[in-house]
Amino acid sequence: MNLPNALTVIRIFLVPLLVVVLLTEFEGRQILGVPKEVIAAAIFGVASFTDWLDGYLARRRRQVTWVGQILDPIADKLLISAAFISLVQLDLAPAWMVALIIGREFAITGLRSLAYNKGIIIPASPLGKIKMGSQVACILMLILGWNPIPQLRLLGYLALWVVMLTAVISAVDYYRRFLVLMNARVTDVNVERSRRAS
Repeated sequence: MNLPNALTVIRIFLVPLLVVVLLTEFEGRQILGVPKEVIAAAIFGVASFTDWLDGYLARRRRQVTWVGQILDPIADKLLISAAFISLVQLDLAPAWMVALIIGREFAITGLRSLAYNKGIIIPASPLGKIKMGSQVACILMLILGWNPIPQLRLLGYLALWVVMLTAVISAVDYYRRFLVLMNARVTDVNVERSRRAS
């Protein structure tokens, strides 16, 4: 296993640790004298950083692998979904917004899988990257706004609206690109059949 894939696996293993820290009632809401919100934010921050680092190293070292391409989006979705669901459980985020955000993640994953089965690759869009960045910022602000820095809570809610809007807009963009690529694929197949027939 190369280093980028190892970082992706580490991110997957950090997900249950994050959930345990967020949802467990520790005495005084502290772990070894540190507020549990700070530890949860640190775990989430490290996990999010590995998302950027594994992609950077894979490209720089030319270690892009099939395993990495499968594991990386799974790790991302596990991390973001677990964090948002935990925030709903803690009454730090509205359930309907989180359901919409997570539903979008799985819908786009299904769409990209369908396209891949048809031999079409839909690359990540700049909107998707903005969405991921806004998700990370939003989750960190909501976690830290829970106790140590309450002023961040309002910013976290505003960021959650940004996440939801970018999630919807990027989903529409993915669907539009899927239709364009599918139509181009069908046209290519029809042209090839006509050429063979003549």
